[in-house]
Amino acid sequence: MSTMTYHITIADKIKAYRNDNNLSLKEFGKLIGVSAQAVWKWEQNACCPDIIMLPHLAKIMKCTTDDFFEQYEVNNS
Repeated sequence: MSTMTYHITIADKIKAYRNDNNLSLKEFGKLIGVSAQAVWKWEQNACCPDIIMLPHLAKIMKCTTDDFFEQYEVNNS
């Protein structure tokens, strides 16, 4: 039996949260004080939010900062 570890990126989490809450790039950016372009770049994994923003993002997204670095394992059997 083999196990694979997957990393859920910050980009994945931001995009999922924004889509689940029906927020546009602009609306989400306004919530956290950045431009729609910044959010788009995060979601495309072109760059990441500044680490200083993670607590604020976590508060808005109702998660912990640790959740941004989550990984999970899948058994391939």
